[in-house]
Amino acid sequence: MGQKRTSTLTAVAAHAALIPLALLTLVPFVWLVIASLKNTDDFFSSMFLPLTGEMITLSIGQLSISLPEVAWDRLTLANYSRLFFELGIGRALLNSIFLSSTTALLATLCSAAGGYALARLRFTGRKVITTAVLAALIIPPPLLLAPTYQLLYELGLLNTFTGLILPAIAPAFGVFLFRQATIQSVPKDLIEAARIDGCSEIGIFFSIVLPLVRPMVGAFMLITFLATWNNFVWPQVVLQSSDKFPLSVAVSQLKGVYRQDYGLLMAGTVVSVLPPAMLFMLLQKEFISGLTAGAVKG
Repeated sequence: MGQKRTSTLTAVAAHAALIPLALLTLVPFVWLVIASLKNTDDFFSSMFLPLTGEMITLSIGQLSISLPEVAWDRLTLANYSRLFFELGIGRALLNSIFLSSTTALLATLCSAAGGYALARLRFTGRKVITTAVLAALIIPPPLLLAPTYQLLYELGLLNTFTGLILPAIAPAFGVFLFRQATIQSVPKDLIEAARIDGCSEIGIFFSIVLPLVRPMVGAFMLITFLATWNNFVWPQVVLQSSDKFPLSVAVSQLKGVYRQDYGLLMAGTVVSVLPPAMLFMLLQKEFISGLTAGAVKG
């Protein structure tokens, strides 16, 4: 009984400490949403909600509290209307969704297949390829911009979505990550039993390996989606047509030369934040499980 009471008190204390921290974390997002609903004048005149300059009095029993009056009528959706109907940000949003989802799916499948091959298949040059994958992890990505651009130029893939997706579908980090996940989560005996039963390697991969490394699949897919969604430099290197720009580039182009419409910028930022946030809410269980699985000794 005493142990149960101690556990309950510990949980209450933990929640009492974490709830204020969670609310503090949400403050920037609340400010961002409110700022996207304000015009330029109100953006600088008030920290959060626009105020009328007058005070209102709230009476609770014998206690009276004076609070500044909020000008609710000055909140507007005009910034979002301009984004989608005048500036065509919807096209950039669709471009980002397509690029991020396609890259995440292909990179996850290719990395999982490569990791499974390095972990469980026996073929000539396996150790050399594993060493090459490990060596590729220490190469800074900016060093690959010029050679990758030259390769895409030779293949005629500049200014195409394929040129953005193709270099990202088999990252060394993902291959090595799934190699470790396969070693930890997929028993050799299970694969051998499936081979004896006549299952092909492709069948083993899709029916046995992928379900067993599902937490890592969810975590890696989310990581890849976010990395592609937030990619800012590479789309500007590969793409020349503005109608193919992803959301990260389109939002940066909302800045004016002589005048900044900060409400419009905040609205564009909200639009760019919502899809990854929704995806994280859907995959947070797999993401946390994948991080936990990757933390054990392999």
